Amino acid sequence: MEPYQPVACAFHEGLEFAVLRRQRLRLHYRTETGEIEAVVLPIDVATRDGAEWLTFQAESGANQVIRLDAIVSAQPA
Repeated sequence: MEPYQPVACAFHEGLEFAVLRRQRLRLHYRTETGEIEAVVLPIDVATRDGAEWLTFQAESGANQVIRLDAIVSAQPA
């Protein structure tokens, strides 16, 4: 895994507001196998292990966790 690259504070705050408002997001993010675009429900933004993480509920209902520096874009759905 690559070293964590901090994200802009405004982007981080936007994700936190989406969590508080329970606002679905159209999330475009990178994984080890490629890029994914999905509509998700953000659940939590947390800092641990020297990185910032987003926990979200996927359309399947499963919870997933990604590092914030893997997010390409996040827009209201």
